[in-house]
Amino acid sequence: MPDKPAIGIIGVGWVGLVSAACFAELGHEVWCRDIDTAKVETLRRGEVPIYEPGLRELVGKNEARLHFETDLAPVVEHGKLLFVCVDTPPTYSGDADLSRVYAVVNELPASGDHAIVMKSTVPAGTGGSIKWKLAEMNKTSLSYVSNPEFLKEGSAVQDFMNPDRVVVGANGDAIWSGDAVAALYEPLGCPVVRTDVASAEMIKLASNAFLATKISFINEIANVCEEVGSDVKQVALGMGLDPRIGPSFLNAGIGYGGSCFPKDVSALKQLAGNSGYHFQLLTSVVEVNELQKRRVVNKLKKHLGTLIGKDIALLGLAFKPHTDDMREASSVVLAARLQGEGARVRAYDPVAEDRAKELITGTEMCDTPLDALDGADAAVIVTEWPEFAELDLEKVKLRMKSPVIVDGRNLLDAEKVRAAGFVYEGIGR
Repeated sequence: MPDKPAIGIIGVGWVGLVSAACFAELGHEVWCRDIDTAKVETLRRGEVPIYEPGLRELVGKNEARLHFETDLAPVVEHGKLLFVCVDTPPTYSGDADLSRVYAVVNELPASGDHAIVMKSTVPAGTGGSIKWKLAEMNKTSLSYVSNPEFLKEGSAVQDFMNPDRVVVGANGDAIWSGDAVAALYEPLGCPVVRTDVASAEMIKLASNAFLATKISFINEIANVCEEVGSDVKQVALGMGLDPRIGPSFLNAGIGYGGSCFPKDVSALKQLAGNSGYHFQLLTSVVEVNELQKRRVVNKLKKHLGTLIGKDIALLGLAFKPHTDDMREASSVVLAARLQGEGARVRAYDPVAEDRAKELITGTEMCDTPLDALDGADAAVIVTEWPEFAELDLEKVKLRMKSPVIVDGRNLLDAEKVRAAGFVYEGIGR
């Protein structure tokens, strides 16, 4: 059996590092490049700078196949398929910031043996722009493939190794590289969707926008449920059993966050606007998501009256459980709003405290959930960490000044919490 081809990874953030570790697990030598010297040194020591279940173990298991560099040359020397995994954050206009992508394109040498494989999320049409840029720089021999990622934080390793589909976009001049990228995923035994480049780019944006729409829709239903006395959990169950709808992403709460949904919804909305089309549905999706985060404040006022001088405990800070990612986390907005109302805020998160400190000011970070709840006038469950569902309610009640819980993720058993003597407010319940 021939040796598996070496792979280049440019940008060792969350997507890049997960991809590198998983390709190494599949038997490839993986050469990784990042311009962050401190990050590269950390990885060379065998330390993983992000929290993702199973990633540290996978990196350690495959350390002999993983090479981390700050220089691009050894990556290009060893790998023919060069996966671009750099950030594309939103700009003030809502467009994706492609400066890091083009920095990579500018630096790559002209070579008919190499292919740019775009894993970074980019607007539909970016591949065409990059091909034009390559022609301008006399680098037309470089092949170009779109290979968007569909990883979920908190289960990224599992998602990579057991994907529901892989998308490979290549135009007629890049058939060899499209075939080569598709071949990498053959051991995973998943469907491989072969498209042109622009369609592959759109599949990524459309998928995330649709999932965000489901979240905002069920949150709107939850708000109506509160008005008419329905329970959104029962409503979502009944809806989700319809195979045309499905149960995924029908969990009402205080809104989506993270590195993908907010950015990709904004990027698709902006892409449509730049093309002269007003994407009204996505405008509403974004508006509902922003308002949902603030409804918690009104729920607290309903039971506490003014929040001036009140102590509020936030349980969970990361945008979702099993990650330390604080990007677009609801806790950031909520902490700021509560402080704006005059409340004192304490918080606990099992893994995201260090990253949270960079974004949330004026909030006391606590070592345990009970420390955060000590003397609190109310508690808000912001992130559905499983350990919060296992808290001893009797101990919690003894610690709190007043037994008020706003369950922003519908994590707890409402009847059990109320039976323990708490005032319980869920979302749509």
